[in-house]
Amino acid sequence: MKKAHWSVTTLLLSIGIIALLIAGPQIQNANAKVYRMKIQSLYPHGDTSMEELKVFSESAEKHSNGQLKIKVFAEPEIMPGDQLFGGTKQGVVDMLHGMGGMWGGMVPVGYVEFNLPMAFRIDEESTWEGKAQAIRDFYFKKGFAELLRKEYAKQGLYFLDIHTYGPVPFVLSTKPAKSCADFQGWKIKADGGNMAYHSAVGMQATAISPTETYMALKLGTVDAAEWDVSAVTGLKWHEVAPYWIRGMECDHTIGHILVNLKKWNKLPDNLKDALHAAGEDYWYATVAAYKKEMAVVQQLVKEGKVIENVLDADCQEQYKKAAYKIWDELATQDEASAEAIRMIKEWRGVN
Repeated sequence: MKKAHWSVTTLLLSIGIIALLIAGPQIQNANAKVYRMKIQSLYPHGDTSMEELKVFSESAEKHSNGQLKIKVFAEPEIMPGDQLFGGTKQGVVDMLHGMGGMWGGMVPVGYVEFNLPMAFRIDEESTWEGKAQAIRDFYFKKGFAELLRKEYAKQGLYFLDIHTYGPVPFVLSTKPAKSCADFQGWKIKADGGNMAYHSAVGMQATAISPTETYMALKLGTVDAAEWDVSAVTGLKWHEVAPYWIRGMECDHTIGHILVNLKKWNKLPDNLKDALHAAGEDYWYATVAAYKKEMAVVQQLVKEGKVIENVLDADCQEQYKKAAYKIWDELATQDEASAEAIRMIKEWRGVN
């Protein structure tokens, strides 16, 4: 009788221990601090990279076992895009999603980081994914990301990860062009270093908000505009500017996610790891998303709704010369810019 009682007691004790072992991590996770964060994009709804930020948010929650809850905002839901850099430094939002060319006046190497003309033409790779991976390897295996982290840290921001915008400049125009002579007298909506890039071949570059560009093209305020492929698939600029001007674009152009440095430093290491993992997941999500977007554009070309114009060899050569001149000019900005250009030239085999 005693033996039976002991066996039952032992069995119940064993079941209790097993239950505690199973429930332990769940109880610990339930009691773990939840970090609620906000990220705003530089771009409005309809922009592909902005819409894909849901992947970043969902991935951060998954990798942190629910400790990271990131709410995504488009421009200008919290603040206008031109205030986003300062707003993130001040902690109005915890993170920003954008591109270095927008903040180049404060972080000069940002002009090198974002869409340095011709820098990301990856001719040695034949596939969309291969070209993208070559760029990611340059950032994270050749030290380029570490250089950028040092520069953004001076501004109180942590450089988390990168994403692609696909081919940029993706230029749409209201009229056809085959040569640089056709550009004379044109006005083009452009951003950052690309303003000088297009000006070098005869266009007059002007800065216009992406939310205002459709109407500017329709009214003839500008003759052409550059963005990424979501100019067609999201923003519908091709409805008023159906000509797709090609020959000067990179295969992929790179943006970034920046985190308020004070908030980054306060995060536990496991949540920093979770954000890094989410950033990488987001990178591959944008590679896949923009590949699909380009397929949509090619279908519109077949349907005659987008008209592809490839610039002649002479005009492409003018763009190339303009690009390398911009590289050398940007290298004079500061030590970080000079080092960034040196790294890119070595990587791309440019003297």
